[in-house]
Amino acid sequence: MSSPAAPPAPSAQLPAPPAAPGKRRLPKWMTSFGWQILAALVLGLILGTVALNLGADAEGNPNGLHATLKVIGSSYVTLLRAAVVPLIFTAIVSSIVGLRKVTNAARLAGQTLLWFAITALIAVAIGITLGVTLRPGAAAAGSELTPSDPYTVGTWWNFLTGLVPQNFLGLGVSGGVDLETGALTAGASFNVLQVIVVSVAVGIAALKIGQKAEPFIALTESALTIIQKVLWWIIRIAPLGTLGLIGNAIVEYGWGKMGTLTLFVAVLYLGLAIVLFVVYPVLVKAHGLSIRQYFSGVWPAVQLGFVSRSSIGTLPLTQRVTERNLGVPRGYASFAVPLGATTKMDGCAAIYPAVAAIFIAQFFGIELSLVQYLLIALVSVVGSAATAGTTGATVMLTLTLSTLGLPLEGVGLLLAVDPIIDMGRTAVNVAGQALVPTIVAKREDILDEELYNAPRQGLAFDNTDTDEAEATTAPRSPETAKPVPAPR
Repeated sequence: MSSPAAPPAPSAQLPAPPAAPGKRRLPKWMTSFGWQILAALVLGLILGTVALNLGADAEGNPNGLHATLKVIGSSYVTLLRAAVVPLIFTAIVSSIVGLRKVTNAARLAGQTLLWFAITALIAVAIGITLGVTLRPGAAAAGSELTPSDPYTVGTWWNFLTGLVPQNFLGLGVSGGVDLETGALTAGASFNVLQVIVVSVAVGIAALKIGQKAEPFIALTESALTIIQKVLWWIIRIAPLGTLGLIGNAIVEYGWGKMGTLTLFVAVLYLGLAIVLFVVYPVLVKAHGLSIRQYFSGVWPAVQLGFVSRSSIGTLPLTQRVTERNLGVPRGYASFAVPLGATTKMDGCAAIYPAVAAIFIAQFFGIELSLVQYLLIALVSVVGSAATAGTTGATVMLTLTLSTLGLPLEGVGLLLAVDPIIDMGRTAVNVAGQALVPTIVAKREDILDEELYNAPRQGLAFDNTDTDEAEATTAPRSPETAKPVPAPR
């Protein structure tokens, strides 16, 4: 559709095009991304239950429905992971070099890290309090749950040595031999921490070089735009991926094991809800901002984080709503949001390891001391980068357990419900990743409050990024917001 001759008023809505004669338009709720996700969740539960009841075939192989759900879910996660390395590299490099456009960038970076730590401490304190008072592990003790070794282990030594890049993209290959058949299996993987280290080094180098690095910076920013476009295509099939992931989880673990962990799931989601709907609103209100506008602005990213289970996968949308809806200047948001997507994990790195570690200690009948509770808080703040924004938080949990001296086999107790709890964890992660830049921008008097309080246009999932489209459809573009002055 061509652009109108004159741009409408900032708060005006573009008129909907008339329906073609003889064609009936689908109801709005049928084309809504949110309703598609909800339908996928319900359908995934139903199909998973059907596949569970069908059982395996005569040879013990998964039935056709189970195999289909597993392939759909794993394929979607594989697509997300395929975009992780190029997205992290281009996003972090672009965010660091973008600081050259911001006055007093060091102060803004320091304030951002400080508020990351403050909100993480609040979240982990809530997790510890709920775990101690509601005792979900004691209720599960003596059940049919069986411990098992985690597929990956995080320790402080591995965390520190993992920071040293083995190659430019942190790529590695692992393999094994089947002793019975002699078959050789191998698979490639990447170390996200090493990718982050390389990206930060390249970004700082480009920032220091100055004018000679401008062609590289332009190429990186262009590549980031292309990668985000591809990621939007992956995002649009999130309902299909959700259906497969939920359905496969039902078949893999069954309602019995999942039912045993009901109290654990309830306690964890209670903690997540307190952080999202109590702590965050209090912080928003304490800074003189509208709670309603915060939630209406950040909700599309929270919703996508819930279904994608990946802070990195949600990064483009998180940055989009932080700039367009919450009024954070692009120069600062392009630094703070990518940084938060890799290190700001109130769900995965604060509430979850606290509740999970206490659950495992209670399950094995181990009493934790005050020092161990303090260690949980320390690990949550310092070691949050170990989660690195990818799907899952097993590394963070094993890092916590190894620090406390708790059995690592306890990780296997929680695998049955990990897909379900990972949705809530990531949603809270994303909400916090948008909250902190908003708070810091407000405190430093660089927040565009007119844009923050403007009516929402419902463009969060729209991928029209041209200046012309923003001028005709957005309430106000971040580029036209007031310049970023030196913080007071």
